Order: sequence, then C-alpha cells, then structure tokens
Amino acid sequence: MPFYLVQFSYTEQAVAHLVHHPQNRIEAVRPAFEEAGVTIRDSWLAFGDYDVILVIEAPGNAQAAAIAMAVTAGGAVRNYKTTPLMTWEEGIEAMRVAGGSEYRPPGG
Repeated sequence: MPFYLVQFSYTEQAVAHLVHHPQNRIEAVRPAFEEAGVTIRDSWLAFGDYDVILVIEAPGNAQAAAIAMAVTAGGAVRNYKTTPLMTWEEGIEAMRVAGGSEYRPPGG
C-alpha cells in the first residue's frame, strides 16, 4: 500500500483549545482515519510551518484525499498538505524509466 507524508497546521482557535485542554489528537482521530481505510503509521508534533507531521498508509489516492477532505472540512486545521512517498525500489525504477526516455527539452 502507498505511503503519504501529511503536514498540517492547527487554526488559532484549535491551538487555544489544545492549550486549555491538552490531548493526544492522533488517538482521537485515528478511528476516522481507519474508517476511511487509512492507517496512521507515525506522527509528530512540530514547530515551524506545520504543527503536525504524519506518515500514513492508504490503499490509494482516493482514500488519502478523502481523509484530507474530512479533516479540513472540520475547520480545526489549515494548510493540509499530502505528499505521496515512494520506496527506494520504486524510485530506482523511476530512474531507470527516466534514463530510457526519448524526451528532449525545447531547442534541445
């Protein structure tokens, strides 16, 4: 099954709520992810551009997109970003295919 990197930030209101009511949100949302066929493989809190970093596993893009839509529709997160991940084996296969490509840039 494909893996995805998920990054998102909480809204100011969500951060204020968490400051007053600290909780592990991953455990709170895990059932909703699993209901969509998505497994949270690992998670971290972060500071910088994103507040939460997840590595998820999903059957495909539709399930990864569905959970992204469900989470953002809830209104507590912003800047939700999903990045598909490849194994090294998949990356090496992509390199091999690219190496045999007949593509030429304009003027090349």
